[in-house]
Amino acid sequence: MFMKKIFIAVSLVVSCTIQAESFEPIQLQKLNQAAAAINALYVDSVNQEQLVENAVEGMLKNLDPHSTYIPQKEVQRANETIDGSFEGIGIQFQMLKDTLFVVQTISGCPAQKVGILPSDRLISVDGKNIAGIKMPTSDIMKLLRGPRGTTISVNVIRQGVTDPIEFTITRDKIPIYSVDATYMIAPNIGYIKINSFSSTTLDEFHKALKSLQKQKMKQLILDLQGNGGGLLQAAIDLSDEFLSPNKLIVYTKGVHQRKSIAQSTDKGMFESGDLVVLIDEYSASASEIVSGALQDWDRALIIGRRSFGKGLVQRPVPLFDGSLMRLTVARYYTPTGRNIQKPYNKGSETYQKDLIERYNNGELQHSDSIHFPDSLKYTTLRLGRTVYGGGGIMPDIFVPLDTARFTVYHRNILAKGIINSTVVEYVEKNRKNLTDKYKNVKEYELSFSITDELLNTLRQKATDTKINCSDEEFNLSKPILCLQMKAMIARDIFDNAALFKILNTDDAVIKKAIETLSTNYDNFRLKN
Repeated sequence: MFMKKIFIAVSLVVSCTIQAESFEPIQLQKLNQAAAAINALYVDSVNQEQLVENAVEGMLKNLDPHSTYIPQKEVQRANETIDGSFEGIGIQFQMLKDTLFVVQTISGCPAQKVGILPSDRLISVDGKNIAGIKMPTSDIMKLLRGPRGTTISVNVIRQGVTDPIEFTITRDKIPIYSVDATYMIAPNIGYIKINSFSSTTLDEFHKALKSLQKQKMKQLILDLQGNGGGLLQAAIDLSDEFLSPNKLIVYTKGVHQRKSIAQSTDKGMFESGDLVVLIDEYSASASEIVSGALQDWDRALIIGRRSFGKGLVQRPVPLFDGSLMRLTVARYYTPTGRNIQKPYNKGSETYQKDLIERYNNGELQHSDSIHFPDSLKYTTLRLGRTVYGGGGIMPDIFVPLDTARFTVYHRNILAKGIINSTVVEYVEKNRKNLTDKYKNVKEYELSFSITDELLNTLRQKATDTKINCSDEEFNLSKPILCLQMKAMIARDIFDNAALFKILNTDDAVIKKAIETLSTNYDNFRLKN
């Protein structure tokens, strides 16, 4: 029976529902022989179900960093980020070497509020070790999720930080929206922030764009910073909104996947008008499809830092017991033919360390630290500008990461949830006064300031938690503390979009986008 299970686990993916060549009989025989020997001779009894799952996981892990196996009991939860909601802390993750690796924090949710970042590794939850012990993902989910308002403490290892960081997180209801914010960011300039690509993205975008057009928008900033991707079709649909008919958006192909081409239609709502797309090192997958297509057609200027570099397409493959494989079946290519998948031939661990290596190499601060070979050089389709493949989308205008403003003190109190708790307590005490005084976000932005009293309260809460600092370090931290606290208060008394309206007032990438659209957008295009 055990051999039959092993055989089914492998042969299902080459069944009549999937057109692919079967494994060679000798390889299946070898697998069956190994399974039979384990079942008959191993010193202890074995969990056959777990062994089969380990076999599938092992095969996928050695293919590429993005092919994954999802057990039956986790499939529904794995799809919640596409079209559902839940109560928890708000992270997307996968297991790497028995350690929970944060793929993305869900925008506006508890994990993001306290400062959890993509690439963080969670090693314990409420004092319970979850790393290196082969804890099932379903058990980890049970630890992380729970009723709204309850709190958990998690320890995190962060690349580039010597000691583990402890976060205190208050669970909340986690709604899944694609569009974080929509507003007129400057005269004639609209702004739309998209955090992921899901089945609702296009509808949300249409609603956002229509609201801006009613406000006489002529130019648009599309913010894809931190957007880790999502549905391929959603990326195609969004790209179509900006391109005139019959323009190639993306094509995919693999050894067993015929070349598939996606082209623009005549349904676009913003096919003309100045357009800037913002990306950073966390913009990946579907975000790179959009930014790559618009850059290749010279439809938009791309501003920010080089994107993540994920150019692999996953296809869900249901298995007979209700479990699921997300199997990489193709690579995607931009209209000029760029494959922007960064190399992964040195293994998953090296692959996941790529971002910290970019930081260490100075790439996030200096564009001249990025080197592309001539073999990866391509030419845009309308203006003939030079662009590169081989590892992410390189922006047309580079904006360095500002590392000077973030102190160790700031990082520690953010991680402990002290900033958030201070804001929550302040809003609870002053909500009526705040809502009476400030009727809209603009009034609030212009008139509200973080007082010394509130800063002293924050510092005392930190001291009570044994986080101390010198007056010099506190003064260095003040600008970012004041900005974040002001933004968090705005979110709590208005909405999530208010958070971005405040944060964007002091964002270097946003400032560069507004400057470019306001002064030299046409000049830049003519020069290139």
